Amino acid sequence: MKGLEARMNVRLLARTTRAVSTTEAGETLLRSLRPALEDIALGLARVGALSGAPSGTIRLTATKNAFAAVLMPVLPTFLASHPDVRVELIVDDGLTDIVANRFDAGIRFGNIVEKDMIAVRVGPDMRRAVVGAPSYFAENTRPATPRDLSAHACINYRLVKAGGLYAWEFEEDGRPLEVRVDGPIVFNDVDLMRQAAIAGVGVAYIYEDDAMGDIEAGRLVRTLDEFCPLLPGYFFYHPSRRQTPPALTALIAALHLRRPKSK
Repeated sequence: MKGLEARMNVRLLARTTRAVSTTEAGETLLRSLRPALEDIALGLARVGALSGAPSGTIRLTATKNAFAAVLMPVLPTFLASHPDVRVELIVDDGLTDIVANRFDAGIRFGNIVEKDMIAVRVGPDMRRAVVGAPSYFAENTRPATPRDLSAHACINYRLVKAGGLYAWEFEEDGRPLEVRVDGPIVFNDVDLMRQAAIAGVGVAYIYEDDAMGDIEAGRLVRTLDEFCPLLPGYFFYHPSRRQTPPALTALIAALHLRRPKSK
């Protein structure tokens, strides 16, 4: 890395006595190289899968939405093709330390994956949606801006590990905007939030793909769409190892078949 910095005449890493981080130039280089690095990682995964018959248990951690959107579509075929492999799925909305907790891999948004991990993009960019039942909006005026949510019954989400309530994230005039909301009920499960919104309890802020079926069926109505920003897509990540287990490399290869084009 020092040789590369000298060749380019720019600092890519900021070094202190306690840590090493990327500079702005380093981040720019990493973003431009990410598609090539992903292809290299996937190529190694395919070759690694040939080194032995996949077997054993793969321990994974991810959010419920990540499992539903990324893993479940490929899991039945993957398990049928690899009968000696078992997959243990731990749903966790917190940013789990997969090394300390002995997970083989995780699925998280690309912007929060640790930089020392091998990461492969496995999901497109996505967004959240503010939704409520038609019966709720029949009795309550739809909010015109995120700040209007202060006058609504909002269904909150509890961050179990952090201990607080999730602040709803929006974008206004190109700038991020966080809104703290209040309401009669709090969950730590998105499916229950969606069901409560359908029942007319209040307004919920959930992932777009979790709500789309109900929106199309008329059970939920969407609002504030123009204020909901795009979120970075999901990445499948795992620790850097000299030899990745065949079962894990086989799963990476299976996920690659559905991988969206890098942006």
